[in-house]
Amino acid sequence: MGISELLRTAFRSLRANRKRSFLTIIGILIGIAAVITILGIGNGITKTMYDQFGNHSKTGEQTTEIFFASTNDSTVNGFNQEDIDNLKRQFAGQFKSVRIEHETANLNQTAMVGMTNKRISVSLLRSPTKDIKLVAGHQPTRAQYSAGKPVAMMKEAVAKKQYGTAQNALGTTVEVGKTTYRVVGVYHNQAAYTLEGGVNKFGVDLLLPKQLYYQGSSATSGNTIKLIFDQGQHASKVSSRVAKYLKKNGSAASKGLYQYEDMEKELKQFASQMKIITSFISFIAAISLFIAGIGVMNMMYISVSERTQEIGIRLAVGATPGNIMMQFLIEAVVLTVTGGLLGFLCGAGLAHLIAPLMAHAIGNGVHLHAHVTIGSFLLAFGTSASIGLIFGILPARQAANKNLIDILR
Repeated sequence: MGISELLRTAFRSLRANRKRSFLTIIGILIGIAAVITILGIGNGITKTMYDQFGNHSKTGEQTTEIFFASTNDSTVNGFNQEDIDNLKRQFAGQFKSVRIEHETANLNQTAMVGMTNKRISVSLLRSPTKDIKLVAGHQPTRAQYSAGKPVAMMKEAVAKKQYGTAQNALGTTVEVGKTTYRVVGVYHNQAAYTLEGGVNKFGVDLLLPKQLYYQGSSATSGNTIKLIFDQGQHASKVSSRVAKYLKKNGSAASKGLYQYEDMEKELKQFASQMKIITSFISFIAAISLFIAGIGVMNMMYISVSERTQEIGIRLAVGATPGNIMMQFLIEAVVLTVTGGLLGFLCGAGLAHLIAPLMAHAIGNGVHLHAHVTIGSFLLAFGTSASIGLIFGILPARQAANKNLIDILR
């Protein structure tokens, strides 16, 4: 018998027992779908981390950052324009560009709120945001942000403590540094930390325009620099040398510490840990595949028992034991591969559905998308086919070993 004839026979036999075949396929489908869902979400989290903090493969660039931490004076800036010029001369051709990065989230400041001088937390915005809910007033317009207008939004808790109600805070002034801002909106309180343990950008006391906050000398100084490299350059090695140079020659070398954090190395460690966690959870989910495999074996044993006469007739008309064995083995593989492919589609769909829901639960502008790879497809196909072969071999062998004389008796 040819392969095509064996396949046609296998499909006819499975259609003859549709309910039993369907339930067996469901068992494989659930196991494969669970594994693919977990892998898709795990890969999506890793890819999101690399997209946000890793090398920019889309633009062909790599970026690294060097930080300055003051030892005793929080007003000291670790970098100024002179430092940038020195680095460009000292490391000419070793990086594409370097610039001062200004912090925009959770800055600690002393401000005059009403008639009270107090410590507050501040985050800076470039444009209106959808990540806050207003309880009074309105957000500054995009034009006001771009023009650096002295407008601000205040946290509801601060407004109520200082002015009694959120509405009373509108139109009041807040002096931060040398700039006086007018409060145009009051936003709902948010937690200081996100669900994953990070600092919440919108859990601060005030939201101010970045364009106005960094002006004059503050625009050309800061505590972080960003180095940009072309793809293929040794970003980590060069960044380490830059940090060592700054420790000796930086403008604030005697007042603090210059530090380089190898984000790519940390991301690789994160990816490794994520892979271990994902593999462990997938292993737990794969237990259902073993149980489904037992179901396949049980169904095939029942099928062999019910089709004794069919086996005898095939042997009588010239079919070999190898043909009989191959027929039942193909039936088992068709069952499991069908379940595996359907499981892959269901798992991929679930992963793409769950990932945005997770991102929404985390909030704070986190964007998370599932990442289902061709490797996941091959895993689903290979695993389901292997289950069919492993759990179908014994029933198929039993069918092939039946004796024609015993059957005729």
